[in-house]
Amino acid sequence: MRLSTAFALLAGLTLSACATPRDAQIALPEAFPLAAEASSGQTIDQWWLAFDDPELTALVEEALARSPDAQSAAARLREARLTASSALTAFLPQGQLTGSARRTETEQIDGQEISIPGLSTSGTTEAYQANFNVSWELDLFGRFFAARRAARGDTAAARFAYEGARASLAANVADAYFQARGLAIQLDDARESARIQRSLYDVADRRVELGLAARLDSDRVAGELAQAESQVQALQAELQAQQRTLLVLVGRGTAPLDGVSTPPLTTPPPPVPATLPGELLARRPDVREAEARVRSAAGRLTYAQLAFFPTFTLTPGLGISRNDQPGYSATTQNWSIGAGVSQPVLNIPRLMLDLKAQDARTEQAVIAYEKVVQTAYAEAESALVRLAADRRRVDLLSDGAVRAERAYESARLGYDAGLTDLNTALGAEQIWRATRAQHTGALVQAQRRAVQAYKALGGGWPSQSLPPNTQAR
Repeated sequence: MRLSTAFALLAGLTLSACATPRDAQIALPEAFPLAAEASSGQTIDQWWLAFDDPELTALVEEALARSPDAQSAAARLREARLTASSALTAFLPQGQLTGSARRTETEQIDGQEISIPGLSTSGTTEAYQANFNVSWELDLFGRFFAARRAARGDTAAARFAYEGARASLAANVADAYFQARGLAIQLDDARESARIQRSLYDVADRRVELGLAARLDSDRVAGELAQAESQVQALQAELQAQQRTLLVLVGRGTAPLDGVSTPPLTTPPPPVPATLPGELLARRPDVREAEARVRSAAGRLTYAQLAFFPTFTLTPGLGISRNDQPGYSATTQNWSIGAGVSQPVLNIPRLMLDLKAQDARTEQAVIAYEKVVQTAYAEAESALVRLAADRRRVDLLSDGAVRAERAYESARLGYDAGLTDLNTALGAEQIWRATRAQHTGALVQAQRRAVQAYKALGGGWPSQSLPPNTQAR
């Protein structure tokens, strides 16, 4: 007893010298920049509904239901849950039922034959045996609770990784969808440019035939027309490739392209809901995952500390056996109860190193949590700032495109009437084309930026159905 007391005192002194997990240092601003421009009253759990696009909604829901990425994420979650449960079963009574049977045919071929019950030099001997041995570690110091804390942290981290994968999948589908719709409107613009160039070519060719212009004018317009028509071909191929990418994301990678509709994009993105930086701690699945990994590491640290305490084990057992020999037969049964204790002594230096290593891993988990929080805030702030800038660009370029179109129409009519030269008409057309292309690009970028903003704010998964996170420790 004195020896056990000395060991317990040594373990207590050792643990008192070990570090414990520190609180994460988190300082978030009270509000995002440009928060006044955000819209309230909307949910971001299913942010794709805010775009009011049935095709987008159908694609996202299909991807979440049947995409290989979604199915793989679900399989990883099941694996993590089963692995965590398997680890906890080690604290339950362990044992196995064993049995054996043996038959021996003995035939004496020389010497004096002996035939005594229980001792015969020839004949058939049969032996049967069954045993059920159990081993159960008595958890007197809370190892089970430490392991359960680690297992729960691992399971929670897997759940948040699963939700993060699904949220990323929804964002990727929306991004690919808006890229396809952007290519569709670029294709329409290219066709419009080709139509305009053909109209100019007809005017220039007619003026050449009437002797009002040199052949150089029609040749110049013919070159512009060839470039416009080649751009149409290139955009058609890009649109088909993007549609195929979208089908792969939703799990229909080999389906015909006409199975997905990507109409030209013409509308600006919806406003994102008003939110606060502190809500990222509960909304972002990657933040919740990092926080869960801190809890898991803290549980493992506690378990490593408890390794210095003695381990008590009960070993009950049951058995039955039967032995049949010539002239002799016996059946016996037995039961046993035993106990054991194990106290680390010479392996304390190794356990101390293991404890310090786990403490370092716990510190890494806390640091990783702090970094994820900082990254989450930076991503959300950048997405909101860029989205606001994209909205302003769309408004400016929309007005510029209208004015550039009016300028081109005036120049074209003037060239047709012989009041202006071809350079003026082509210059006005090029300005309108460039402004229109920039406006289209701004529309596409604004839609994609809105998707990024929703994802950065932690949208795309039902965080309200899960308990709020606690401060990482």
